[in-house]
Amino acid sequence: MKLSAHTILVTGGASGIGLALAERWMKAGSKVIICGRREERLKEAQRVHRGLEIRVCDISKASERKALFEWATATFPELDTLVNNAGIQRRLRLDQNEDWEQTSEEIRINLEAPIHLTRLFIPYLLKQKDPAIVSPRDASSQTHLFA
Repeated sequence: MKLSAHTILVTGGASGIGLALAERWMKAGSKVIICGRREERLKEAQRVHRGLEIRVCDISKASERKALFEWATATFPELDTLVNNAGIQRRLRLDQNEDWEQTSEEIRINLEAPIHLTRLFIPYLLKQKDPAIVSPRDASSQTHLFA
């Protein structure tokens, strides 16, 4: 994937791998939008990286994923790349009883959210010149979309 001349949405982009990817794409000349749950982290990333666009969004909630899609496509009509980066990982022992809500949240963020976001964005991205969907947790999973 060419790093320049794209408009890229990175979920979970306020820190870690997501922020590192956002920085690299910005330095290469792409417009980057990051979203995450913690507004203060997003604002700090924006302060450090001028031109970075931010959006507070909890992708564990379907309604917020839909709102993110509506906002991103209305605000950035040239958006051509979705990076499904947001994720959480806890130490889990299946032989110990724990509150199911923690496991359920991890499933919503790590599995349900990227599938739902991909389904929301595919019809929109297919109208772009060189669209892509990227999952940085598996570098081989970059998907280019073809009409």
